[in-house]
Amino acid sequence: MSKGILAKKIGMTQVFREDGRQICVTVVKAGPCFVLQKKTAATDGYDAIQVGFDEKREQLANKPEKGRFQKAAVKPQRFIREFRVDDIESYQVGQEIKADMFGVGDFIDVVGKSKGKGFAGMIKRHGASRGPMAHGSKYHRRTGSLGAKGPARVFKGRNLPGRMGGERVTVQNLEIIRVDADKNLILIRGAVPGAKKGLLILKPSVKAK
Repeated sequence: MSKGILAKKIGMTQVFREDGRQICVTVVKAGPCFVLQKKTAATDGYDAIQVGFDEKREQLANKPEKGRFQKAAVKPQRFIREFRVDDIESYQVGQEIKADMFGVGDFIDVVGKSKGKGFAGMIKRHGASRGPMAHGSKYHRRTGSLGAKGPARVFKGRNLPGRMGGERVTVQNLEIIRVDADKNLILIRGAVPGAKKGLLILKPSVKAK
């Protein structure tokens, strides 16, 4: 991977292409991010940069964090993530990374944390079919047979009710419609995972043609 940026989901809207077609887009605030540390193959075994995003008040940073940010000569940042890069020499500690690193027409993969939906049953969580709704059936939205009468246990991997959502999700091959470098805004065609104000990771698509 040669580049990547952290972003925050703002919401969804619609825009019109030059031919008049209406498309739905997600607006994200991408950056500015700041390079906090460089990792090289000689010292760490791989080439990568650590970046910070979303400035926070200095009172919210503890002493180790303050020392880390002071060393990079940047203000305290709320999120810190790492990106592997091909050319480590093109980055410097304290360097600012902005939304213009991507252009209109680029295809990206967006990583985020899906919305948490709490405890859910089989129908909502796994899309199972319900039973008859007649009063005499006594089987409506239950799990159903768990199988394996002989072993007398439930096999691993069986779909069951449980906690739904709140997981790391990657949506691949999304097109960038517009880029506003002055406001650090990127308009992405389609939906991206997570709720508003949620952290996103934008990376070049691995499946783009």
